[in-house]
Amino acid sequence: MKLNDLRDNPGAIQERTRVGRGIGSGKGKTGGRGVKGQKSRSGVAIKGFEGGQMPLHRRLPKRGFTNIFRKDLNIISLGKVQAAIDAGTLDAKQSVTAEALLKAGLIRRVKDGVRLLSDGELKTAVTFELAGASKAAVDAVEKAGGKVVIPVAAPAE
Repeated sequence: MKLNDLRDNPGAIQERTRVGRGIGSGKGKTGGRGVKGQKSRSGVAIKGFEGGQMPLHRRLPKRGFTNIFRKDLNIISLGKVQAAIDAGTLDAKQSVTAEALLKAGLIRRVKDGVRLLSDGELKTAVTFELAGASKAAVDAVEKAGGKVVIPVAAPAE
C-alpha cells in the first residue's frame, strides 16, 4: 500500500447540496422549502410553538429551586483510601486531608472539600481531616483505631 492509494470508504464523504442554484439542479427556485409561509422564510425559530395554543412548557407549573449555598464535595471511599495506603501513594502516619488525596491522585481537584463514605474496608489507623463523613465511615475509622476530624464552620451572622 502506498500513500497515494489511501482513500475514504465509499460514501464516507457526501457533498453538500447547493440549494437555489437553478431549476436543473432539482433544488432550485424554492430550495426545498415548499411555497410561501413562515417556514419558507429565513430566521424562523418556532420550537415549542403550538399554533397559538399555550405551549406545554408554559402550561406546566414551575417546581423546585437551586440552593446557592450547596457545597460541591468530592466523595471518597474507605476502600480507595486503604488501596492508596497499600500502594504507598498515601502516608498513613500523616493526617489525610483534601490536599493529600489530591497529591495521591485519588481526587482530581479540591472542590468545596471531601466527604468520606464507608464503602470498602479500612485496616490502618488513620486520622482524617475532611469536610464531612458518613456515620458508618466514622464508625469504621474509629474501629480501625483512627479518628475523623471535621472542622465546624463558624455560624454566619
